[in-house]
Amino acid sequence: MQRLNIQMVDLKGQYLKIKQEIDQAVLNVMESTAFIRGPQVSQFQQELEQYLDVKHVIPCANGTDALQIALMALGLKPGDEVITSDFTFAATVEVIGLLQLTPVLVDVDPNTFCMDVDKLKKAITPKTKAIVPVHLFGQCADMESILEIAKTHNLYVVEDNAQAIGASYTFSDGTTKKAGTMGDIGTTSFFPSKNLGCYGDGGALFTNNDELAAICNSIVNHGMGERYYYERLGVNSRLDTIQAAVLQVKLKYLDAYCEARGKAAAYYDQAFSAIDQIQTPYRDPKSTHVFHQYTLVGKGIDHFELQAFLKEKGIPCMIYYPVPLHTQEAYRTPQMKDEDFEVTNALCQSVFSLPMHTELTEEELKYITDTVKEFLNQ
Repeated sequence: MQRLNIQMVDLKGQYLKIKQEIDQAVLNVMESTAFIRGPQVSQFQQELEQYLDVKHVIPCANGTDALQIALMALGLKPGDEVITSDFTFAATVEVIGLLQLTPVLVDVDPNTFCMDVDKLKKAITPKTKAIVPVHLFGQCADMESILEIAKTHNLYVVEDNAQAIGASYTFSDGTTKKAGTMGDIGTTSFFPSKNLGCYGDGGALFTNNDELAAICNSIVNHGMGERYYYERLGVNSRLDTIQAAVLQVKLKYLDAYCEARGKAAAYYDQAFSAIDQIQTPYRDPKSTHVFHQYTLVGKGIDHFELQAFLKEKGIPCMIYYPVPLHTQEAYRTPQMKDEDFEVTNALCQSVFSLPMHTELTEEELKYITDTVKEFLNQ
């Protein structure tokens, strides 16, 4: 096979397709010099509200801030317990600890890799105040069950939607909602590699609750209500105007980007369908999958060896996530017992993610899949 140089995420190729629009949008900001809270910020906010069919979008500086601001807005107290997934990026649990709340990690479903609702039920105590489900790799957690559990126990739900913006979830009554709009507050990241990514850092919160929206809007701007009147402790977390201008352009293409990722995923699925050593991504019938990552489970495969083999062939391969959060020095507690995280432990030893972006060509997909098969046939 002729060696190709593959990108894990081809931001350059994507940019070149919309270069004229992006350049003009950025130039408009430069000419206006309205770098903070320029009109593009509120315009993007309104356009994203319309896309998500949600009452309030509150832009902020990044996805981690969005999670922290969401938990701050709920008025939780030090020691209150917040339940989230063990198999996720550290930011989800990091903000819980930063606010002196108590993180309670639960194992994940072996198919979706999202929160296991049976483990969630068992983790609830009188100290539990909130649940943070993570919509991992591009599809929604079991939100119908999670919302029912939250209602039963009078708990808040904060959706970590950093990886699934654009996905839709269908409830048993036929109602469909966008990822991030089902709980009390949803959060997302606009990190450049996300399905909707800017050209720096950015994030946002979503809510249909007017009171929570007002609190979040205050927190992101130093806790201000009226200018120079501080109603609460806040942070400095604003989406700058240049990033909002970029996101305005890219939002128009989000559905097309998700469709392109889906086509690449379908190619991968077909290529690996008859290979017993590989488990392709499960599709939950209740959720669309927007493939922020295309993550496989290797059976009897050393995923680090595979990663090194692909790297030699010019193919990036990422392992999300190699170490469970419950074993990490920053987060482990005596209450977290390794045997309670059987699925997460297994996934951390077996998952690998192949290149996934909007610019993948059939030639590149064939080269990637043929190279994976070459490794398996050694």
